[in-house]
Amino acid sequence: MTTTPETRKFEAEVAQVLHLVTHSLYSHKEIFLRELVSNASDACDKLRFEAIAQPDLLAGAGELHIDVSADREARTVTIRDTGIGMSRDEVVENIGSIASSGTRRFLEAMGSEQKADARLIGQFGVGFYSAFVVADRVTVLTRRADAPAGEGVKWESDGRGEYTLEAVDLPERGTTVILHLKEGEDEFLEPWTLRSLITKYSDHVAFPIRMPKDAGDGDAGADADAGTDGEAGAQAAAPAWETVNDASALWTRPKAEIGDEEYQNFYKALGHDFNDAAAWTHNRVEGSQSFTTLLYLPSQPPFDLMMGGRDERKGLKLYIKRVFIMDAAEELLPNYLRFVRGVVDADDLPLNVSREILQHNRQLERIKGACVKRVLDLIEKLSRDEPEKFAAFLKAFGNTLKEGIVEDAGNRERIAKLLRFSSTKGEGEARDVSLDDYIGRMQDGQDAIWYVTADGHRAAAGSPQLEAFKARGIEVLLMSDRIDEWMLGHLREYAGKPMRHVAKGELPLDEAEKQKLADAAGAAAPLLERIKRLLGDRVEDVRVSARLTDSPSCLAMSEWEMAPHLAKLLRDAGQDVPEQNPTLEINPQHALLRRLQGEADDARATDLAHLLLEQAELAAGAPLPDPAAFLQRVNRLLAG
Repeated sequence: MTTTPETRKFEAEVAQVLHLVTHSLYSHKEIFLRELVSNASDACDKLRFEAIAQPDLLAGAGELHIDVSADREARTVTIRDTGIGMSRDEVVENIGSIASSGTRRFLEAMGSEQKADARLIGQFGVGFYSAFVVADRVTVLTRRADAPAGEGVKWESDGRGEYTLEAVDLPERGTTVILHLKEGEDEFLEPWTLRSLITKYSDHVAFPIRMPKDAGDGDAGADADAGTDGEAGAQAAAPAWETVNDASALWTRPKAEIGDEEYQNFYKALGHDFNDAAAWTHNRVEGSQSFTTLLYLPSQPPFDLMMGGRDERKGLKLYIKRVFIMDAAEELLPNYLRFVRGVVDADDLPLNVSREILQHNRQLERIKGACVKRVLDLIEKLSRDEPEKFAAFLKAFGNTLKEGIVEDAGNRERIAKLLRFSSTKGEGEARDVSLDDYIGRMQDGQDAIWYVTADGHRAAAGSPQLEAFKARGIEVLLMSDRIDEWMLGHLREYAGKPMRHVAKGELPLDEAEKQKLADAAGAAAPLLERIKRLLGDRVEDVRVSARLTDSPSCLAMSEWEMAPHLAKLLRDAGQDVPEQNPTLEINPQHALLRRLQGEADDARATDLAHLLLEQAELAAGAPLPDPAAFLQRVNRLLAG
């Protein structure tokens, strides 16, 4: 049974994706085969899972497999699977609209990169559209496993904004994708090219990927029942098929039998990545609860790492006795390890679990704890054995790892041990100082780990609050990532040493230093009072600083006060951050303070006092309340 085709328009976002992939992806054209085979594998996985509760779904088409063939005469490449298939509504949802895919985030990432990148295709769930990189027309024939033959669906489009839908008779379940190749894409009609791409990208797909045995002549088509009117290049006699991939779950094999190249190839297929993984760990746990983990650290961050919510992360795949259950990143790893890719295969989790049950499953919590331990062990090993790779890893994922200081109190010290920072004892912006390095260099009698936060390395390194520490030879860690101030609100100590901000609270002074500061404050009392009067309610307090040796002024904060640059960032993001007047510290020995002390003109003294405050605010990363007034003051003082 067939019906008259119905023509529909793609949703706007899908149309944009199609335009990008057809006009911008000039390299890695072969990505289409990896993505379509991956989709076919997912369809087989879904059928196998649903068949646990409904065994009748597997009736009819024999074993689950994926067939790939080319027809040189018709100029088509066909990928067919015997998986779950799609209904008409599912076709519209999965192909014709944005649905639940990452299409919009794909477009956002493409815009931020200013160019198309093939790595984005698979990571955002828009892999089907890569077919239009090499094809000027794509036909999809599909029938759900639980639907009768008369409810098959034919979808077809040239990728230019519209597609057609019609009902067709399909005797077998599953999905067939037929690519009508563009001129100039003849290389993909060669069977040896398709075989080599399957070996490169899809060798460890856990279902047989078959090609016709007589594919050497390049004219073998798909199964005779795959379509009508030659759409699948069907032949008078169905060809004999042979499996061309390994078709085994790599993680189930002994580690001694798996080479590095196999591990890397599996990672690239799993993570939709062209780069090698930085490291991996493969483990089998036996006992009352048995499971296997194969976990990878990427060498480069996925483009969607900081985009979307927790429900959209797909870092790990959960299997039960080799049956795919779900992309279960949230249930298997905490958010701060969302960059990890891999698989977990458990022997004894209940097979009829739902996502809600999994979230509260004690066995799964134990597996999650084991996965976290394995990942942190792997990162520690990388730091010990391959420092260059570790430095590259931290550059890519260090800020994400810092989230664990807040999220994972049980592993807080382990995570902190892995972090690296710039330092006043380092060179340039090098981030190679660990907290253990710092403690090993602490001066006699020093009991705290000192740090400064700022919105950028130069601002941190140039902070006036560092001056007294430099004068004493005390090392200070330079924290210049936006996440640092938030992280340090939870990392209050490390290895028994308190973490202290150089601008917060009182500095530790010996008795002689305390007396010297008190004497200086007494001598400067009239000056302090005058500055307070001139600044009015713009400051909470004005006091003599123990922090300054060269600069005229700086801001000081209480122990629990938010740094100005972080407060500004949160306000810009729409957060409600209460306003708080700063405390101004001054250096009475500086020429600018001496000038203010001797200034008889109250108007000029007011300009000088405000300039002291505003330059301190600028150095701390705080926004000026009135930039125009600041410039006028500077100009008046320079002119007079």
